[in-house]
Amino acid sequence: MADRVLTLHLKAVYFEAIRDGTKIYENRLRTDYWRKRLVDRHYDRIELALGYPARDDFQRRLTRPWRGFERQTITHPHFGDKPVEVFAIRVN
Repeated sequence: MADRVLTLHLKAVYFEAIRDGTKIYENRLRTDYWRKRLVDRHYDRIELALGYPARDDFQRRLTRPWRGFERQTITHPHFGDKPVEVFAIRVN
């Protein structure tokens, strides 16, 4: 059976922070779109991509084991100045 892979496309600032070990969660808004992809699902690994690289561009891809997610409420400039509910996906 093929590995189940969750692919997340990231901006450079977030990709580099994960690569450098300073960011341990990648956040996605708690929408139906992400609920369908995360709740009651299991993945073997996560693939983090800097933008949308070519398949053979391994400099712009990171692979991590699937460690699940948490539901969190955060305030972050990317989502505006009000608290939002997110799926915080473990990427460390």
